[in-house]
Amino acid sequence: MSITVSALPDAAAAPPPPDGAAAVRRRGPAIPLRYAAGRVGGAAVSMLAVVFTGFFLFRIVPGDPVRAMTRGRPVDADQLAALRHQFGIDKPLVAQFADYAARVARGDLGTSYQYKSSVSGLIGSHVWPTVYLVGTATLIAALLGLRIGVRSAWRHGSRSDRVNTGVALVLWSMPTFWLGLILIVVFAVGVGPIPGMFPTGGMSGANVHGLFPTIWDHLRHLALPCLTLVAVVYAQYLLTMRATLLEEVGADYLTTARAKGLRDDDVRRKHAVPNAMLPAVTLVFLNLGTAVSGSILAETIFSWPGLGSLFYEALTVPDLPLLEGLFIFFSAAVIVMNLLAELLYPILDPRVRTT
Repeated sequence: MSITVSALPDAAAAPPPPDGAAAVRRRGPAIPLRYAAGRVGGAAVSMLAVVFTGFFLFRIVPGDPVRAMTRGRPVDADQLAALRHQFGIDKPLVAQFADYAARVARGDLGTSYQYKSSVSGLIGSHVWPTVYLVGTATLIAALLGLRIGVRSAWRHGSRSDRVNTGVALVLWSMPTFWLGLILIVVFAVGVGPIPGMFPTGGMSGANVHGLFPTIWDHLRHLALPCLTLVAVVYAQYLLTMRATLLEEVGADYLTTARAKGLRDDDVRRKHAVPNAMLPAVTLVFLNLGTAVSGSILAETIFSWPGLGSLFYEALTVPDLPLLEGLFIFFSAAVIVMNLLAELLYPILDPRVRTT
């Protein structure tokens, strides 16, 4: 009796395993084109809404810019009318909006009433002090808040969790201007045995020469406004990271990872934290956008020469071209940072590519 055995396919006949490029093509691009186009389109619509809103928002601000700039000077009605004609605010509102939209389309943000210079130039000269202050505070607050938030969620209910959360909530509820004034009184003016160790305002002192004395002088001026912003902002990162990580703590995949023998630190660092990062990434990018616009209260209290104090000065007139230009710049920074965060989502979490 003969037994026929069917021949198995040999290794040469088997299809070759896909190479790395083919595997990537099979999974699709890191950022799907349709997803990216939708987000970019949404950002463009948001910018159009900002341009439209920026014009009408500041037209309802009380005050006459011409009378504010001529306050205390002997001017008659004809001179006031000539100034209004020069600034173009004697035209009907529709005509003013048409001029404004045409300027913005050309990339021209106009000329400041009070400074008699271009709004773009004023923004460019004040943006770096703001990035220096608020960018530094945002970086410190993010590192501190995310770190403490992860540890608080991982040790949920412990004494350190309750203390950290309580302190964060207290600082978050404090008004920025009030906390800044308290720090000035305690650490700049001095109270009782505590001497005044820091300047009350400004970005640098006078008559400071040399590299290291200049660096030390800048750090001393930076300390109090940066501490004010960090104390108020870091709670957002802590509470956001803590809340999102608490949703992951009891997940089945973490139990499986522990069953495989992974240490608790590895489970937290390699599995739990990456899955809880999306809300924190959104907050980081949004605050980076806000870092460009600055903190009006903090910069005004500490006389910091940034965009926040410039906005406050423009609001007191009101300097309409400067207010409109700053509003567009602030909003564009937030929109661009939010767009970057949304484009980063599919890279951080592939599940977003299918939504």
